[in-house]
Amino acid sequence: MRNKDKFRGCLIGGAAGDALGYAVEFMSLEQIRQRYGSRGITDFVLTDGAALISDDTQMTLFTANGLLIRTTRGMGRGIAANPQDYCWYCYKAWLKTQESDFHRWKSSVKDVSKEYPWLIRVPELHSARAPGNTVLRSLRADVAGTRDNPLNSSKGCGGLMRVAPVGLYFEERDIYINRICIHGANIAALTHGHPLGYIPAAAFVYLINRITYCEQTEPELKEIVTGCIAEMNTLFQGTPHIDEFISIMEKAVELSESDMDDESAISLLGEGWVAEETLAIAIYCVLRYRDNFEKALVASVNHSGDSDSTGSVAGNLMGALHGYDRIPEKFKCNLELKDIILEIADDLCSDCTIDEYSINTEEDDRWYWKYSC
Repeated sequence: MRNKDKFRGCLIGGAAGDALGYAVEFMSLEQIRQRYGSRGITDFVLTDGAALISDDTQMTLFTANGLLIRTTRGMGRGIAANPQDYCWYCYKAWLKTQESDFHRWKSSVKDVSKEYPWLIRVPELHSARAPGNTVLRSLRADVAGTRDNPLNSSKGCGGLMRVAPVGLYFEERDIYINRICIHGANIAALTHGHPLGYIPAAAFVYLINRITYCEQTEPELKEIVTGCIAEMNTLFQGTPHIDEFISIMEKAVELSESDMDDESAISLLGEGWVAEETLAIAIYCVLRYRDNFEKALVASVNHSGDSDSTGSVAGNLMGALHGYDRIPEKFKCNLELKDIILEIADDLCSDCTIDEYSINTEEDDRWYWKYSC
């Protein structure tokens, strides 16, 4: 059963971790502590009153937009293509937001209301927030990458950090978990062709889905993580580098149960610039601080590395686990585009009621305006 509190928690939690980490993304841990104190960064850094999100949350929103276009196409026409096709279309639109400001883009198109996904019409999203070079190069290609025909051999975390909506979107009662994971892998492979670029994305989707749709009030998180490791080992058996992925996931679980301090433990997992390290750091933080959203988020960004991505992934997981209402208010106040993020989360959780013959209500009309193409 879909739970709006978990959907909202997942996307807002991810945005909060992203915003917290974005302020220190390219700083060493020593530099972070010099600027923010011995505990590192623990509160949002505000720019003109807002905690800025990065490309991680921007692309997460465009992933959700693509999935919702797929829903609308399926409901309105009775047939829909694969999820990655709609995400590619939306990522191409996101690319436009990185290449020109809103007013210049708007003046270059004849009709802003047509031919573009809804989110491209949000002026604040026309901001370049340290987008990854691999993603930019891939989206400028004429064709999308696939697992069988990759555009590159990158295992950067840019394919992983954007796929949380996939885990929310699909319910296992409608589709088997292995299929949901493959959708995540395929969406990551649009831009990241190395197996360690898309296998972690499949695992992340598994975790989000299992946490979100667990019928238990307090899901057994370690059991979900170990189940994820086993599922990836089966699903990608024979795929190059699967053993490396399994190894670092198991190390993350082991370290989360050790007496080692966070700085030392995270340093053994890496810096998060590549996808398997990003997911491992997030898993470590979430397992160690399962009951404390703030401690998990703070640990996930205070290291030398890709702090916004590790924060975003940890925040997605903790948000899905705890729900929106249990996220501390300090991580919801002043969050850039909070209302847009909540609107996307609510739409992901809602049922589209458009059918092949008519748009029946004012709500249908609003939905169709946003998610038709």
